[in-house]
Amino acid sequence: MENQSHSNFDSRDRVRLHVLGISYSQIQSGAYALILAQENGPYRIPVVVGAAEAQSIAIKMEGVVPPRPMTHDLFASLAQAYGVVMKDVFIHKFEDGIFSSELTFVDAEGREVVLDARTSDAIAIAMRTNTPIYTTRAILAETGFIMEMKDASEELPSDSDIAQAMAPAAAPSEETSLDELEARLKEHIDNEEYEEAARIQAIINKKKGK
Repeated sequence: MENQSHSNFDSRDRVRLHVLGISYSQIQSGAYALILAQENGPYRIPVVVGAAEAQSIAIKMEGVVPPRPMTHDLFASLAQAYGVVMKDVFIHKFEDGIFSSELTFVDAEGREVVLDARTSDAIAIAMRTNTPIYTTRAILAETGFIMEMKDASEELPSDSDIAQAMAPAAAPSEETSLDELEARLKEHIDNEEYEEAARIQAIINKKKGK
């Protein structure tokens, strides 16, 4: 396997995260906010995920064993069967409201390969393989919000906290630029959130005079 990573960050720039919980998004209909928490720190990062990914993450969090393997279970089982270990998940970029992630795998001979993945899928797989999750200090500062440590670090933030943190990605309108609309459209299609994608496509068509 060949390492294909394009994100050569100093390890000192990485911040470890863990999954804190799932909250229904008050901003995007049919979507959920996955809350990632800074290890031993006050920052929380909300990541918008689709219903299927939210279900997969919630099932693992609650320790529910489905009668048949879900897609993320199957992926983890396949990697294990071939002696491939998932080394880490790295949320290495945040651009136009979209988080970009990489998965690093190591085979039995110590060779590494790095693959791009949707952050929601990366997290769902990481939870099934006990894989550490990291981001950069810059992304933490740009996208995170701070909860007081006295509020019990494992407590989910309120809906208003999440909504405020996600405000830059609030529901688009005809005032939103075409570039941002098209970025949002791609994100929703990637997340299989087709109802929201159709709404944004209608706004794009109207702005273009179609």
